[in-house]
Amino acid sequence: MEDEPLPSPPQLVLMAVAVEGGLGLLAVGLGAWLERPPWAMIRWNWEGAAWGLAGGLPLVAGLLALVRLPLRPLVKLVRIVDELVVPLFRECRVVELAIIAAMAGLGEEMLFRGVVQATIAEWFGGGAGNWVGIVAAALLFGLLHPITTSYAVIAGVIGVYLGWLFAATDNLLAPIVAHGLYDFIALVYLVRWRGKSSDAYHD
Repeated sequence: MEDEPLPSPPQLVLMAVAVEGGLGLLAVGLGAWLERPPWAMIRWNWEGAAWGLAGGLPLVAGLLALVRLPLRPLVKLVRIVDELVVPLFRECRVVELAIIAAMAGLGEEMLFRGVVQATIAEWFGGGAGNWVGIVAAALLFGLLHPITTSYAVIAGVIGVYLGWLFAATDNLLAPIVAHGLYDFIALVYLVRWRGKSSDAYHD
């Protein structure tokens, strides 16, 4: 039986808009029901954007370090990425990767940080409440990235970092930008640079 054809780049963009946009709509609905609208936590200013840009750099550095570590769980994860993720996005242009990354940053941060973290933090109150919200949202974030156990753990750690960034800046724009920037650079690195290097090596 022949393999199913991979989605085209326009189809991938539409899927990202549908899935990540759906998470954003879910966040809007839950936020309205809980009377904690996530859009009210986004302050569109240069300070928040700058924090997000700066905050994305440690995530990128972590990615570059992790793909080079000779640990068995990470080697397995990199192999899965090379076999599944890279072929899926191989034909995407940079602008299409940017749209996909931006949608992920917006939709996921509105839900996990803007609704889950903020609501739990308010329920518990105080500094301890902030950390309960950060950890709870990060755990959920990790569980919903179950490619491998190691990937779920990494996603959870990233969730803690993004949650801290949100709490530290009190501006949801910061983790949105950091998340989107990280996803964009990760996709470009894995697909356009590392993926092509791997192809050349195998050829």
